[in-house]
Amino acid sequence: MPVKRFLKKTFQGKRSNTDQEQKSSSPKRLHALLEQNLREIGEQLGNSSDITIRRLRTGLFGEVDAALIYTDGLADNKSVNHLAEALMFQTREMKQFPEDFPENDVINLLMRYTLSSGNVKEVNDFESLFSAVLSGDTVVLLEGYVRGMIVGTKGWEDRGVSEPSSQSVVRGPREAFSESLRTNTALIRRRIKDPRLRLEQMTIGRVTKTEVALMYLKGIADEQVLAEARSRLSRIDIDGVLESGYIEEMIQDTAISPFPLIYNSERPDVVAANLLEGRVAILVDGTPFVLLIPALFVQFFQAAEDYYHRFDYGLIRILRLIALIIALLGPGFYISITTFHQEMIPTELLISLAAQREGIPFPAFIEALLMETTFEILREAGVRMPRTVGPAISIVGALVLGDAAVNAGLVSPAMVIVVSITAISSFVIPAFNMGISLRMIRFLFMIFAAIFGLMGMTIGIVAMVLHLCSLKSFGAPYMMPLAPFRMKDQKDVLIRAPMWRMFSRPSKISGSNVMRESTRMPTFSGPERKK
Repeated sequence: MPVKRFLKKTFQGKRSNTDQEQKSSSPKRLHALLEQNLREIGEQLGNSSDITIRRLRTGLFGEVDAALIYTDGLADNKSVNHLAEALMFQTREMKQFPEDFPENDVINLLMRYTLSSGNVKEVNDFESLFSAVLSGDTVVLLEGYVRGMIVGTKGWEDRGVSEPSSQSVVRGPREAFSESLRTNTALIRRRIKDPRLRLEQMTIGRVTKTEVALMYLKGIADEQVLAEARSRLSRIDIDGVLESGYIEEMIQDTAISPFPLIYNSERPDVVAANLLEGRVAILVDGTPFVLLIPALFVQFFQAAEDYYHRFDYGLIRILRLIALIIALLGPGFYISITTFHQEMIPTELLISLAAQREGIPFPAFIEALLMETTFEILREAGVRMPRTVGPAISIVGALVLGDAAVNAGLVSPAMVIVVSITAISSFVIPAFNMGISLRMIRFLFMIFAAIFGLMGMTIGIVAMVLHLCSLKSFGAPYMMPLAPFRMKDQKDVLIRAPMWRMFSRPSKISGSNVMRESTRMPTFSGPERKK
């Protein structure tokens, strides 16, 4: 332990010294000579073939040498061509300028009277220049100026808006997020046309420089959650962020828990609904999955379709909770009653089970472990196989292997039924990451059941409940509104109340604005008839 602690302190000391050196060193400034700037750009970028440098002349009479620097494939060619045309020709046609305008300041002249792009800003250091060029923008440098211009010309090809694949519904919108950050923010703004919808953007990743955005409703989101989210995101120090899972793992409250503490969704309508409840959305460029904080345990068992049908359809949540119990405790319960508590089984059923297990060489635990492991392998193979043959491989493999195992006398037919029902029940959970957690914990309950029977399962359930009650997600109790119990928030837990009864936002989630609609039930007397 002393050696480990010494190495940890040494590494942290070296890391902190490196960070201080990076922070103390200011970005290198641009040079006044255009050729010197272009030579350094070529050296820093390795003279890559996709970095395009377009030389031209601009100014009132074409007297200033200029260069356009952009990345082929990331910048829109039409925008770049329009920019080059504006720099070369439009300035020559100008005749009148304000009397107090300095004629020798060509950059201000171009920014105010020539460039029609809505996203133009100045740049005076190489770090910002490289970030802009490698993000799809175009940089304009002029001879004799120690500053340049960044013109927004992003225009790479993306997947576009398609139908969601992991959160499909029968009734509801068919739009899903894409890998483009700006497309995703636009999909949210299409649904929430309110000036209180705010967007804060930052860059994370020393190498990838990934754009990450916070979206929330001002006055509805909790300011403490916002401050904590900004603080945790600002403390992330990593080489690259390639998916929102990187962010999720680094900002969650605790890593020692099998349960997900941050909710994710690829549906814009789900994100918009959670923003209206007071949550904060974290969007990451390059992934269609948006993070939502804070997250509650009951949130992972709510589907978007619950709110698009009549409120009585919300009773299907009770079926999901039953599926939760089966997926979590099914194999363990079967192992415990067949191994330790045979007196709980009716006589006829006990005789049938004993006849089925005659000749089986393994105890119930090993039998269940083999079947569960085999099914998990088949499920993982179905996910990794090509989409056209993956489902067929998993289904056919389960049928063939199950029937062959029974005929070979390795497992009993009752065990095949229990494992099949357990696997099907795990698919009922709307959130995929929660389903993975239940699959892992199920093996622990199987071990407890094989050692201690129902007593072991009881101990496991108590330990799991205590662990769930100790968790928090950005300050919100994970088991809320069940623990701590809040009666006014029960309208959207086991069942969904009618829309006219859901007049308040969840406690501990929203800020000071907790009311979202009138408390009166709308009444209609029907269409009036003409007399």
